[in-house]
Amino acid sequence: MEAIIYITIFIIGTLFGSFFTLATYRIPLGQDITHKRSYCPNCNHRLEFLDMIPIFSYIFLGGKCRYCKQKIKPRYLLFEIFSGLTFLLFALTLKLDVFNLSINIIAYLVYGLLYISTLFLISGIENQNHTISKSVLLFGVIVTTVYIIYLYIFNFDIYKYAIYLIIFLLILLIDTIVLKKTGKQNYTLSILMLCFYMALGTNEQAVILSIISTLLMIAISQIIIKNKDNKSNIIAEDSKKIPIGTYLCISNIAFLILQNFILGVNIWKNF
Repeated sequence: MEAIIYITIFIIGTLFGSFFTLATYRIPLGQDITHKRSYCPNCNHRLEFLDMIPIFSYIFLGGKCRYCKQKIKPRYLLFEIFSGLTFLLFALTLKLDVFNLSINIIAYLVYGLLYISTLFLISGIENQNHTISKSVLLFGVIVTTVYIIYLYIFNFDIYKYAIYLIIFLLILLIDTIVLKKTGKQNYTLSILMLCFYMALGTNEQAVILSIISTLLMIAISQIIIKNKDNKSNIIAEDSKKIPIGTYLCISNIAFLILQNFILGVNIWKNF
């Protein structure tokens, strides 16, 4: 029975992965992500159900649009698989027992998958648009706030999370004031909000480790980019933009799973 649960969670992860690719394209453009049907970005033909089955549609269609025969980038397939595996790994950390599933474990599973989803969306949008999506951040904070209230009902110590939430809202207020004055999003403030959101979703240790990993990835990526630029004698404009948010999100997901799975750190041990 556990195998059926894990397979189902993997399938849900692939479905979310397919949705993430759509959302990361539409959200920066201000397009609807819930009611408007999916379409081919090349020929604009509306996609049918058989065109949108994660993983299988890509394989059966030979990696091409069924209507215009334009090649579909392999990253869509890879991300669906990666998203499914991430969801599966997170579920495995909880060691689910179908005959002993408590409401607390189910709540943590649902919240954890939603938390991971928001980080995927934030990183995808940053790669697409070089900005941190406030709408996704706010959605994540709202979901987290609901979860914190749920924890409070079960007498869980939520005071530090309440402090993180207040700090997040203060930074959001400052960022809104700056945006009105300058007309531009302040990337530094966005990264600070992301860090406090991650503190809400995981814990201080995971955030600190995520920051350290991000600094290492920045250093490595800059060395690689510098070597490429020296060889080509051309400095690409995109190479100057460091996706700090993406590095933070991927690192935080990794450390969340690592803490639960390898170190055995589980929020429900506090109950």
